[in-house]
Amino acid sequence: MKNNIVLIVLALIVVSCNSNSKDNTAYSKVNQVTVTKEHPGKKLMETNCYVCHSPTATQADRIGPPMIAIKKHYINSETSKEDFIASMQAWIKNPNAVDAKMYGAVKRFGVMPKQAFAEKTIEQIADYMYDNHIEQPEWFQEHFNEERGKGMGNGQGKKHGMQQAQTNFEDLSYGERGLKYALATKAVLGKNLMGTIQKKGVLEALTFCNERAYPLTDSMSVVHNVIIKRVSDKPRNPKNNANSEELDYINTFKKVIANNEEASPIVKELDNKVRVYYPITTNTMCLQCHGKLNETLENTTLTRIKSLYPLDKAIGYNSNEVRGIWSITFDK
Repeated sequence: MKNNIVLIVLALIVVSCNSNSKDNTAYSKVNQVTVTKEHPGKKLMETNCYVCHSPTATQADRIGPPMIAIKKHYINSETSKEDFIASMQAWIKNPNAVDAKMYGAVKRFGVMPKQAFAEKTIEQIADYMYDNHIEQPEWFQEHFNEERGKGMGNGQGKKHGMQQAQTNFEDLSYGERGLKYALATKAVLGKNLMGTIQKKGVLEALTFCNERAYPLTDSMSVVHNVIIKRVSDKPRNPKNNANSEELDYINTFKKVIANNEEASPIVKELDNKVRVYYPITTNTMCLQCHGKLNETLENTTLTRIKSLYPLDKAIGYNSNEVRGIWSITFDK
């Protein structure tokens, strides 16, 4: 009798172990998908890099190479993740023509302006890029084949994957959907602004902002059937002045950024609408028109600002400070 009981217990233990093994395997697969989807580097890349390296820019209209091109120039079959992260860290800290691996991009677009990014931010972006699919523009594959003259080059298509850029935002959560609308608009404005700076200089970029920023933002509102606004506690244009509720959100984001934390969209659900808020932060490029006088802001630039915006308050910033917020409103 005792032997039978022992055998039954052992059988139950074996079955339990097998079941747990299957459950653990299933959990592992689900967990892998979750980690990939929620990798912080993805949002950091979209937020910080897509202004100049957007996967939706046309080949003729781009102001920098897409991120997939950067990945394929820096990663081959012998490149470890540690090597790739180190290369990205070194380049971002000191972009220069001598150390560039993308000679064609430097020749066409010039050396990228130096940006102030935390090492952790660069590490997370590079970590995501190394392991995950990167959105590619529709024109990229043909362009890459022409440049390399040999298909996918080094057989990296599957190992270091690529996928076509996706623009179907309606399947996303409200927060991610609002963020996508904001980042898409930021990419359009940034692309045109950076292109103007590169071709005509900072003073002409101010004229561009004065004449084209509102029409471009409105056009993105029409394209996505949403209401897109940029508001600030220190507006350049009085039309962008934040109301009391928006000021609260701006202050909330200021605390988040000051603590070196990554901001998440603030979602407010109305009766049949959703409103999403996300911070607008300064980088090196912004400081040419929004920085401190005689440090990053030149006298000639300030004079032009005052002529275009007599009530301007939007100067005196350092890099990585909250200059305002995006306000995105769309139907549920």
